[in-house]
Amino acid sequence: MLPVLAELQRELIVANTMDGLASARARGRVGGRRPKLSTDQAAPAQDLYDARVKTVQQIADLFKVPRSPVYGRLDRNTTVPRQPKTKAAESASP
Repeated sequence: MLPVLAELQRELIVANTMDGLASARARGRVGGRRPKLSTDQAAPAQDLYDARVKTVQQIADLFKVPRSPVYGRLDRNTTVPRQPKTKAAESASP
């Protein structure tokens, strides 16, 4: 009998939680953590990366965030991947 009551209680908790989340969404609330890199920062970061002015690490340092939020905000459809260094370019470097 106790497992049946426990299952009923769990179903009530899930239903109440879903109702609460739906009510919060209806009031305009958004769940989750705030992004470290805002949308206002994402556009200049994309421009710097696409123009090959700065690396991802330099962009992250500029906005004082880790690299992962920068990678998360880069548009993979328009971003041209960086080419690996060739042997000739590595040996020509001082």
